[in-house]
Amino acid sequence: MALAISLHILSACIWIGGMFFAYVCLRPVAAQVLEPPQRLTVWRDVFQVFFKFVFVCIGLLLISGHFMIAQYGGMKGLGIHVHIMLLLGYIMFAIFGHVFFAPFKRLKAAVDAKDWPTGAAQLNTIRKMVGINLLLGLATIIVASAGRFI
Repeated sequence: MALAISLHILSACIWIGGMFFAYVCLRPVAAQVLEPPQRLTVWRDVFQVFFKFVFVCIGLLLISGHFMIAQYGGMKGLGIHVHIMLLLGYIMFAIFGHVFFAPFKRLKAAVDAKDWPTGAAQLNTIRKMVGINLLLGLATIIVASAGRFI
């Protein structure tokens, strides 16, 4: 159980922390100091690296989360905060899957083709989806950590 909870929390911290850094720190600076071709190329390359970690984090979250649920005898005996955490997690996984397989795929193709307007549109879509996932991730942290006390 110690390993499962540790992997679960580390995976959530890496994924949500990465989104926070990208959205709150990197995005405004990149928009201010980089021209569109460089900015879009940087984002393509940053996402290429970050998304590999996100896939690992999602796998670890699923495995560790369901392992812990099983250790407690299933969902029936768990508090509503665990049900909410699980629901929010699956919504976040789905949003990430959409980002990875749709606008990110189109962003990579646009940058490779030097189609900067299309790339900018795809990056804007990714920005919105990451913003939603970041808010869901922060809400999940609150529910997971304080849920049993609320």
